[in-house]
Amino acid sequence: MTKQSPQKPSILLQYLGLATQLVAALLIAVYGGFWLDKKLAVSIPVFAWLLPLLILIGMLVKVIRDTSNK
Repeated sequence: MTKQSPQKPSILLQYLGLATQLVAALLIAVYGGFWLDKKLAVSIPVFAWLLPLLILIGMLVKVIRDTSNK
């Protein structure tokens, strides 16, 4: 008798890819925010907070759309 393996590894790989995208996007957004704040000579780090926040909102919308029933 042979056991068939469930599709869990593909699901785990999908979420691992999503986590990697999230970390990479946040790192780029923070770096870009600090660069933009420095370039525009802003006294408080507005873009360093705003860009990662927008990335998080966008990724949450993507996760909700991907996991919702169609």
